[in-house]
Amino acid sequence: MAIDTTTTQPAAPVGDPLGAPRLSTRDKLVLFVLCAAQFMVALDFSVLNVALPVLGADLGMSPSALQWAVTAFALPSGGFLLLFGRVGDLFGRRRLFLAGLALFGTASLLATLAWDPASFLAGRALQGLGAAAIVPTGMSLLTTTFPEGPARDRALGISGTLLSLGFTVGMVAGGVLTDVLGWRSTMGLLTVFALIVLPLAPGLLPESRTPQRPRLDVPGAVTVTGGLLAVIYALSTAADHGFARADVLVALTVGVLLLAAFVLVESRSAAPLMSLPMLHRRTVAWGNVGGLVTFSMMSTVIFVLTLYLQEVLRLSAFQTGLVFGVQGVLSAVAGTLAPRVIGRFGARRTLVASLTGQGVLVAALLGLGAGGWSVWLATGAVALASMCHLGAIISYGLTVTSGVPDEEQGLATGLVTSTQQVGITVGIPLLGVLATTADDLLTGVRTVIALDAAIVLTAAALLALGLRTRRTAA
Repeated sequence: MAIDTTTTQPAAPVGDPLGAPRLSTRDKLVLFVLCAAQFMVALDFSVLNVALPVLGADLGMSPSALQWAVTAFALPSGGFLLLFGRVGDLFGRRRLFLAGLALFGTASLLATLAWDPASFLAGRALQGLGAAAIVPTGMSLLTTTFPEGPARDRALGISGTLLSLGFTVGMVAGGVLTDVLGWRSTMGLLTVFALIVLPLAPGLLPESRTPQRPRLDVPGAVTVTGGLLAVIYALSTAADHGFARADVLVALTVGVLLLAAFVLVESRSAAPLMSLPMLHRRTVAWGNVGGLVTFSMMSTVIFVLTLYLQEVLRLSAFQTGLVFGVQGVLSAVAGTLAPRVIGRFGARRTLVASLTGQGVLVAALLGLGAGGWSVWLATGAVALASMCHLGAIISYGLTVTSGVPDEEQGLATGLVTSTQQVGITVGIPLLGVLATTADDLLTGVRTVIALDAAIVLTAAALLALGLRTRRTAA
């Protein structure tokens, strides 16, 4: 079947009295498919965490080897994002999205039926590869299907809400499923999701790609993918074993050198994988800084709070999940409000305000103590901070992609999703280890929270300056 060279876009929807656009039935179905796929990938980031000890005992994996259950997914999912975003631009975003869904579903089934560590880790790696195809192409299909303005704002708001909810639901569902049905049910849940979404997608999603067919930048693909793989491996391993290990230092050095080589290659390439002039756009550069900060610092807060709730306050895994369940509910509320706030104040102002709110509310967690009352402070502050975090997620995605031509949407969204993955990966090893290596866990948690809040508030101040340099439409 021939691939269309244009993107089907719905007519601009009519807004309701409150400013929320009405979507057609087909638009809603397209949005359901794209958001369900994003939710499925977000679920995969967290659903397995609680099940790791049970999984290790069942498959005969040592505690030190369990980190690979997470790293095997993180390496390809982060390392191939930018490459697959460009491949989708050139050869068809819908085609690559469907291939990613099929691979993800098959890999989830392999992980569900795994008979030894090797088969399980192979399934996890293939899941990550499928996710690397789903995330950037899904985001590109969303931004090219829904026209810039209220319709896209609403679509990204729903997508961002489900992204946040997927991570939270995974934490709660992982514990429940493991207790009731065993660890394999966590991977089985992902298989079911893929089986639901995959049959619906072909008839609903429009095909889109760039009209031209330039050569794929192979040197750029090799250097950026190798660099991201090396950096993500180093940071993921350092989270469990520290930065002193030789393999961590070597991987980090190699990764930095390859990424530097990537920049050099792209500056000389006739058909670059990443357009360096795109980074000259203030919205692209500063927007991705905001995304990197909000993802890395919020994932760090969730990590240290999980330790605090279970090790200091002695909450069970299920009770800890309930605390983060409140966060998920308020994140859903934020997802419905954020597009309206963005429509009124603009994406850039919303990004700065959201980061400021996230930083202030994280700073409020400095009041945590060893008393039982602290659970209420933790629940309220992290839930409200997550509302601001979700506002930052949606507004940074809009800031980066607004004004970017359709033929470069894959590049822009590849940057967005790469920033997201690197952010989730980098925060915990850089700051979280301060809590795990401290003589007193509560003191370590407070240290991390103080640094976390300071970084977020500093980033908000820098973005306020960087994004107001020149007056343009938000």
